[in-house]
Amino acid sequence: MARLGARTRKFDRFAKWAPGAALLVLAGFALLLVAAALTALPAPDDAPTNAVTDAASALVTNADSAAESEERDEDLRLYDRVAERVGEGENYYVVAIEEQRARDFPVRPGLAVRLPTLAFVSGHVGPWGMMALAFVLGVAVFIAWWDRLENEPGGREYRTHILLLIAIGALAGFKPHYFALHEVWAGMFVALSLGLHRPGRWGWALVFAAAALAVREIALPYVCLMGALALMRGGRVEAVAWSLLAGIFLIGLAAHVSLVGALTSAADPVSPGWLALRGLGGWTSNIVTSSPLQLLPSVVAAPLALLPLIGWAGWRSDLGLTGFLLCLGYGVGFMIVGRDNNFYWALVVMPIWFVGFAFVPRALSSLWTSARGQ
Repeated sequence: MARLGARTRKFDRFAKWAPGAALLVLAGFALLLVAAALTALPAPDDAPTNAVTDAASALVTNADSAAESEERDEDLRLYDRVAERVGEGENYYVVAIEEQRARDFPVRPGLAVRLPTLAFVSGHVGPWGMMALAFVLGVAVFIAWWDRLENEPGGREYRTHILLLIAIGALAGFKPHYFALHEVWAGMFVALSLGLHRPGRWGWALVFAAAALAVREIALPYVCLMGALALMRGGRVEAVAWSLLAGIFLIGLAAHVSLVGALTSAADPVSPGWLALRGLGGWTSNIVTSSPLQLLPSVVAAPLALLPLIGWAGWRSDLGLTGFLLCLGYGVGFMIVGRDNNFYWALVVMPIWFVGFAFVPRALSSLWTSARGQ
């Protein structure tokens, strides 16, 4: 890790801060960590069953056990079966609704039925094809981040640590057993898009952001953030491009909901509402249960889930600002939207979440030194 005494680095946001401001940030973040420990929620083992509960619950068990390789959770079997039938030429919407009805999974509103992209790809390339795609995608993420970190302030110095932290975050879900989970693929596409993005060079980042949206609609906040940041930088053309992507996607999403609605009726089961207002415990629970932090006691894991934020905030760079706002935005979203058994939504940002850990020692050291007026 970089020597903490070198406080004049341009990428160190908190170096030379006014003592009052540094002390305020330290105190506020300490209070946040204490609140996280006090509001830590247990893993949602007893969450109500729905189309994804069993696979999500599997994330809080020993993922490497021999038994896991032999068993297949009900929701994963659902996605497997839908992909298999789609690969045989059947209509996705007819198949998905039939299979969800057969398992008493909700099919209303239309968002209770996943977008067809992953089923279509999986059904046509098969398990080995998905493994090949996963390998290529994983390698692409590492290459993209390696290249971006080469010229990012502080990136070259912390590159090894950052790539290791990306691997830790990604491997929480990006493994063959969970290739049927849409959030896993969306999260890797978001990570690839972010790694490819440069101010003024954003074409491929836009393409893979579109891929993330095509797999899972909860990647939309990432697209909106990238458009807003482009506008702040004065990149009007880029901002328009991100806005067009979001607009086109929303049109496609409306068509998806309409197609589902045409095949369902009032007699079909309705999914419970997603507006849950779970507060800080909802945020930390999502991160902990979707990551290796699940192995720790909840009162320890919950503060650790938020610790990367101070590292992201202390990284003074375009990537640092984007990562901080992205993690903060999704975290606040988890406080408001999503039930306890929707914690797997965090997999959309999990590949990049822990990157902030690389800069935590420097950020805290600089804040403490600045607070003392040194």
